[in-house]
Amino acid sequence: MAAVRDPIEIGLVVYPGVQQAAVLGLTDLFMLADQMAQARSTQAPRLRISHWQLQEGAVIRSFDSEPAGSEPGNGPAMAILPPTLGQPIARETAAPYAEWLRARHAAGATLGSVCAGAFVLAETGLLSSRAATTHWAYSEALARRFPDILLDADRLVIDDGDIITVGGYMAWTDLGLKLVDRVLGSAVMMATARFMLVDPPGREQRFYSPFAPRLNHGDEAILKVQHWLQARGARDVTLGSMAEQAGLEERTFLRRFRNATGLKPTEYCQHLRVGKARDMLEMTTRSVDQIAWDVGYDDPGSFRKVFARITGLVPGDYRRRFGVGRATQADEEG
Repeated sequence: MAAVRDPIEIGLVVYPGVQQAAVLGLTDLFMLADQMAQARSTQAPRLRISHWQLQEGAVIRSFDSEPAGSEPGNGPAMAILPPTLGQPIARETAAPYAEWLRARHAAGATLGSVCAGAFVLAETGLLSSRAATTHWAYSEALARRFPDILLDADRLVIDDGDIITVGGYMAWTDLGLKLVDRVLGSAVMMATARFMLVDPPGREQRFYSPFAPRLNHGDEAILKVQHWLQARGARDVTLGSMAEQAGLEERTFLRRFRNATGLKPTEYCQHLRVGKARDMLEMTTRSVDQIAWDVGYDDPGSFRKVFARITGLVPGDYRRRFGVGRATQADEEG
């Protein structure tokens, strides 16, 4: 008779301010995947889902899917930090969780974070000089607090082996399915995704994140140009006209604009134009060529390339995913 293998424990960290909907959603996702795996084969690995919370100075289980009286085991093989909708956790509040996470990682556990859960994970120091992502709305705050992280907020999922970070608030489904794929296999992961009616991992955060220009940088001359560009949709503008609006010599304008906004003027204008194009693709049935002209591109082919580089999707695919109207026949080719 084959020996019964210990279940693979996945621990969800219930830190102060954590979004309970994500904690419960991940719990359900893993329980569903476990049921599907066992239905396919009694030899499939089993999952144990637990919640971990700070109580009387120690991080301990506050929920366990295993029956009462089961062996406590060696702790979770995977520890996940779900998202929060509030402000990022304070450093002193995160400290006991960070210590526990470092110990789990040293014991061989895989660590994962969703959205602002990255702030707790970063307190461990384990993200130093490593690639990571978070929700685009928290990216600047995370970069300021932890400048040594190689932050890439365009990516929805960064799987770095022993550490996985995901960006969007609802991207807990992506992280959950990625872990299911890792421990139970692709077939169980796809079956779980189909049952939950969610996309399997493979999306990018930039599909969803709008352009949010920096406006609180304190450079009044550059802010004046930003307002001017916004008002005219960045159409028919040149480096000379922007420098003239700022009252600066062109080289000085280029340097100050990039320092203030983080982008070159041409990149900034492209983001503004693509932002307007996204709105038109979502809310109108105009053809991609018409939209390209409307936002200031004489060459629709160039527009398509810029749009795909910034959003990660060609215009036709973007409309099919997010548009309220149906794509035109011309859009079917992108």
